Amino acid sequence: MLILTAIGALGGLTLILATMLVLAHRWLHVEEDPRIDAVEEMLPAANCGACGYPGCRPFAEALVTGKANPGRCTVSSPEDREEIADFLGVVVAQQEKVVARLACAGGTNVAPRRAAYAGIDSCRAAATVAGGGKSCFWGCLGLADCADVCDFDAIHMNANGLPVVDEDACTACNDCVEVCPKDLFELHPVSHRLWVACKSQQEGDEVLEQCEVACTACGRCAADGPGLITMHNGLPVIDYSRRHDTQVPIQRCPTGAIVWLTDSGPQKGPAAKRIVRKGALHNAPT
Repeated sequence: MLILTAIGALGGLTLILATMLVLAHRWLHVEEDPRIDAVEEMLPAANCGACGYPGCRPFAEALVTGKANPGRCTVSSPEDREEIADFLGVVVAQQEKVVARLACAGGTNVAPRRAAYAGIDSCRAAATVAGGGKSCFWGCLGLADCADVCDFDAIHMNANGLPVVDEDACTACNDCVEVCPKDLFELHPVSHRLWVACKSQQEGDEVLEQCEVACTACGRCAADGPGLITMHNGLPVIDYSRRHDTQVPIQRCPTGAIVWLTDSGPQKGPAAKRIVRKGALHNAPT
């Protein structure tokens, strides 16, 4: 008798709870705009986050509610963005392209290794072993984590073991920024052509023993770009909120640590020492 009573009580409780759930669903249910599914189908399904949203679905919701513009999807083609805009009855906003930039120029031809690394072929793994073995503690380790993680094939490694970003293919998805253990990548508008290609915080000419193209903190760029450039922790910091379409600050840099980025590559000032070495400087014995 007690067992039957218990079963009946549980059954009744289950029925009550189920009824409450059904009623709550009816009262709280919000109809979803069917256009969200349609817009999501028009998006590239990359879920890269370059638009500022965690995935294509949230971005589609923002588009439909008017909180975002189709122009924010840097992965879609111009035709696809126009299609979404036409579907929603909006105009594609012109947005400046954002790309990944590397703050290091210390390839194997100018920055030697101080120790041999023979572990897992990964920058993140190498960085846990005394910083990775490179002479410059702050420099790129060259094991291509950034290239491996890029789903858009926008990064390749050059002959000196440095990542090179293809600005046309880059979608500013931020994956390279997150994966680099040395924090060498940043996302910047393409108009930011004045660039500091170094992260070393060591000051003085002694740093050149670790990397021939490192910033020595001489401050000449800051002196030539007053207000635009300030020195912080031994490095130039560019204030991009000011007018920065000038090559004046690169002219007297003795190492070429501050450069002007062009479509064909970084341009150094005339005072920078010319690097003629093509191969590796030298490596630690293995």
